[in-house]
Amino acid sequence: HLGATSCYVGDNTDIILMRSGLEQIKKLLVSCIKAVAHFAEEHKSLPTLAYTHFQAAQPTTMGKRATLWLQDLVSDLDKLEYTISHLKLLGKGTTGTGASFLELFEGDYEKAKALDKLIAEKMGFSACYSVSGQTYSRKVDFDVLAVLSGIAQSAAKFSNDIRLLSHLKEFDEPFEDKQIGSSAMAYKRNPMRSERIASLSRYVMADIINPSI
Repeated sequence: HLGATSCYVGDNTDIILMRSGLEQIKKLLVSCIKAVAHFAEEHKSLPTLAYTHFQAAQPTTMGKRATLWLQDLVSDLDKLEYTISHLKLLGKGTTGTGASFLELFEGDYEKAKALDKLIAEKMGFSACYSVSGQTYSRKVDFDVLAVLSGIAQSAAKFSNDIRLLSHLKEFDEPFEDKQIGSSAMAYKRNPMRSERIASLSRYVMADIINPSI
């Protein structure tokens, strides 16, 4: 237990897991961007109405509309990559002083510093945080959730657009073979995917409050 205290192990594990999760989300986000870009290109000349205050305003194209969703997602990707690249390990050991590691190395400060560097490199990180307490700064949790909230905001925006356009019969989600609208109206095309996206997105957006207080 000397040196590698419970928070040293637990917090570094949390950071490793957060980075792993963000890397997986990056793959999914890139796939989503690719799909939306393909959709925008395919429908770049398909005329439709643009709206202000949800009132018909002037002509646009379906592809142009999709580029608005695409731009938000690309912005999210930039912030996601920045957050991943700036994650660091906790380092330092007990209460962030490194005292327990110094005891292990009989007061050799350079060895204690080298240990931090070696462990960070072994785990694939650029460095450890310069200073810490017993835990890494909880600003890290906020930064990670802020990125997730941003992606959720983008998803909520385009899912809401699709739901509104479905009401206007300008847009329909695919109707699956065994999908049933309702018991009374079996062929009603509920925008179920968009509803699920909106529900999950709101949960993620609300969750950013937790590390803020």
